[in-house]
Amino acid sequence: MLPLENFKVLDLSRLAAGNMVSHMFADFGADVIKVEKPGKGDDLRNWQVNDVAHWWAVYSRNKRSIALNLKEEEGLKLLKELVKSADVFIENFVPGTLEKWGVGPDKLLELNKNLIILRISGWGQTGIYKDAPGFGSLVEGMSGFASMTGEENQKPLLPPLALADMVAGLTGFGAILMAVIASKKNQIRGQVIDLSLFEPLFSILGPWAASYKISGKTPPRMGNRSNVAAPRGIYKTKDNKFVSLSASMQSMWEKLAITIGAEELIKDPRFITNSDRLSNQDDLDDVISNFIKKFDRDPLLKVFSKEGITVGPVLDISEIIEHPYILDRNILIEHHNNEYGNILMHQAFPRLSKTPGKVKSSAPSIGENTNNILILLDPDPDKTGIQVNSPHQFKTQQIIFVH
Repeated sequence: MLPLENFKVLDLSRLAAGNMVSHMFADFGADVIKVEKPGKGDDLRNWQVNDVAHWWAVYSRNKRSIALNLKEEEGLKLLKELVKSADVFIENFVPGTLEKWGVGPDKLLELNKNLIILRISGWGQTGIYKDAPGFGSLVEGMSGFASMTGEENQKPLLPPLALADMVAGLTGFGAILMAVIASKKNQIRGQVIDLSLFEPLFSILGPWAASYKISGKTPPRMGNRSNVAAPRGIYKTKDNKFVSLSASMQSMWEKLAITIGAEELIKDPRFITNSDRLSNQDDLDDVISNFIKKFDRDPLLKVFSKEGITVGPVLDISEIIEHPYILDRNILIEHHNNEYGNILMHQAFPRLSKTPGKVKSSAPSIGENTNNILILLDPDPDKTGIQVNSPHQFKTQQIIFVH
């Protein structure tokens, strides 16, 4: 049995953050219903490689799809019926959009007083930026992430992935579970969660604000180095590969110095304490680099592993998918997608001992499950004005997309 069976999530979000939230729920058994725009669907479908919507295939597995036109009264009526039996409602429209449609949080909670509503936006539902465009790249810039990333005297760098969205997605998953616990333990009925992309990303950058207020200094970009511990970095090996090394603990630094044949550096005034090493990182890196570049990567790793040194390989994806750790732990699986064939993707995580997650079904096509969802819903036409009698009587352009 999966831990979230009989838990229903309505996901109206588009792109990465909301899909990451519902991805986690779907992998652990929740009935996640993606509410998509007829004919167009979730914009995540447009993130493709070689015409394969790989982002959608991975992050919308285990979900179902219903196509509703929420700009039409009939689509909104069906949405309201779905809300009545839902546990969670996820959206990432521009703040105020749901209210404009007449389905803001107050109206949704009238329909379902136990509903947990997750509202995702770039900057939050309040404040002077609430109406501003909120894409992850903007957040990664304004949060300070880009400012601290890259080499000194070079321009700031954005991450090569949807970092702000994915961090917010995992945060949103946790926030909903907190709301569920509050409901179960403290009888808190119904809750609205205001989740910005900015705050989760800013919170994981470390005590940056505290550091600035204490020191009065803005830390420079340091590439692969750290401003709190040394040595730390990426080092090139003889065969033009790389290793990642962190030996910032005093005991680890001393063990590293002995292993590279530089035991005298332990008592060298430049390197005695962590603060000393931070002040002399160029000299320290020269010593470490000169040792590492004499060896090919894999033999070097064996030497360091034998001595218990905290160092590991820098891998690209071609190496990752064949790495013994990945294979032994079964981190990647091939799962059949109904549209694209077998897709390599990550296994469900985290690993619960008694109720682990599972990849059960392919990511749906647009509106693939509309008919089945509405037949089970079977709204009372006297209350809703909607007649659902057969899967062939829906308005395909206005409400659903039929295959």
